[in-house]
Amino acid sequence: GLRFGGFSPNAEMPPKAPESKAAKAAKAQAGGKAKKKKWSKGKMKEKANNQVLFEQSTYDKLLLEVPKYKMITISILCDRLRLTCSLARKAIAILIAKGMIKPVTVHAKQQIYTRTTADGTE
Repeated sequence: GLRFGGFSPNAEMPPKAPESKAAKAAKAQAGGKAKKKKWSKGKMKEKANNQVLFEQSTYDKLLLEVPKYKMITISILCDRLRLTCSLARKAIAILIAKGMIKPVTVHAKQQIYTRTTADGTE
């Protein structure tokens, strides 16, 4: 047998008793030359269960702790206070209105704020 240079499983063997269909299927399943690529099922990101409205505790934390952060962005607030992003945007608006933080860079995609320092140099 010269089929595929000896890759085929039955090339060199003398004919045997005919196999049942099930046995043939099992043999085909057992893998020929190429192993089929197994795809990973993909990693599921766990659902971020963030608050949609301020609870009093969260709001107090916002007013006390956030103005002490050196860098304040929407995503940092989401992460640390477990808020949704739209709520974090409102939170930043509140802090600016109170004069607790000031913008460093305001860009369509990423706004960066910092704490307002007493002397204004940062």
